Amino acid sequence: MLLHFLTTVSASFFLLLVNNTQVSAQSAESKATTALNTLQDAWYNETSGIWDTCGWWNGANCMTMLADFAAIDKSAIPIVTHVFNNTYVVAPAVNPAPGIEKMNTNGEPHTSYPQTWPHHWPGYHGHPGQVNASAWLDGYYDDGGWWALAWIAAYDITKNQDYLQTAIGIFEGMTAGWPTNCSNGGIWWSYKHDYANAIANELFLSVAAHLANRVPNKAYYVNWAQKEWKWFQASGMINANNTVNDGLTLDCKNNGQTVWTYNQGVVLGGLVELNKAAPDSSYLPAAAKIAAAAISALTDTNGVLHDYGCEPNCAPDGTQFKGIFVRNLQALHIVAPQKAYVRVIQASANSIWRNDRDEGNMLSVDWAGPFLNPANASTHCSAMDALVAAVVVH
Repeated sequence: MLLHFLTTVSASFFLLLVNNTQVSAQSAESKATTALNTLQDAWYNETSGIWDTCGWWNGANCMTMLADFAAIDKSAIPIVTHVFNNTYVVAPAVNPAPGIEKMNTNGEPHTSYPQTWPHHWPGYHGHPGQVNASAWLDGYYDDGGWWALAWIAAYDITKNQDYLQTAIGIFEGMTAGWPTNCSNGGIWWSYKHDYANAIANELFLSVAAHLANRVPNKAYYVNWAQKEWKWFQASGMINANNTVNDGLTLDCKNNGQTVWTYNQGVVLGGLVELNKAAPDSSYLPAAAKIAAAAISALTDTNGVLHDYGCEPNCAPDGTQFKGIFVRNLQALHIVAPQKAYVRVIQASANSIWRNDRDEGNMLSVDWAGPFLNPANASTHCSAMDALVAAVVVH
């Protein structure tokens, strides 16, 4: 069970814990540690459980990055565990639309606010009322997916079953978006059922595949992940250049909208997890094809990653995108190594530290530089994904 405490942890206490790493000022580990100190000192809000200056879904990505950091630096586990516990308790209060879970009843949408777990939900292994996934739902299925991945990452560090059960419940909320009007598959972006896009479906794939590797009833989640991937491959969102456009038109054609970095990334992590859960010779080559195309389209001559569709004015959402790509590229590299992946990760991390950092060690949006003021928690934790990945592939 969670240690449901809300004790304020000062920035100096956090610095003391994390600085125990005792690493060289020039090492990849030290850069990540310094950046994490800045993130927590400048932006983490103990009262809200979210980092000031970033949005609801961005907060979930900061959580995932923290888990990845703790995986490479065990000395950070105590404070990271505190952040998980605190955010789990207090963050639902700042959910912009808590409890929204739109369903159809006689053709009319309604909102439900479930207070306990239905025993019939596949994957349920807890006790009624132990967790409440609706607290993390806000009517947008992609937002739910980010939080599901965040709690899975937190579970991997802490083995806290509440976190895993929450992810299971969020996933069930996401299934309410299936199917779209396109080939009777895929999930909608939101309860409004007015857009079928890449990110919601990639997250649906990734959450299902991640859960398949962590729960007893594996087959249920493998089936969902395989069904989603089959639909996604045939949807048309992967274009002739092997990059992923943002979504589909109402008549189910590729809408040609921007090739964002995060749409190239989440699918990589999903395929890595699906291949682990149900090995298939096609999954990793498909991921490698998308990764190669993304690197070709979205890096500069120095190998530094860009979201050309918005830089330097990427707020409030695009500021998060590049870190998500790098995080998932690193996951692909672990199981199917490529020198090209290492080059992008290291070039981006090195450029961030050299060209995209201010005197206070805040990290901004354009990884090639120069530093663009103001940085915020989203630009910073996104850049931290690259710093953490650089430690892994160092």
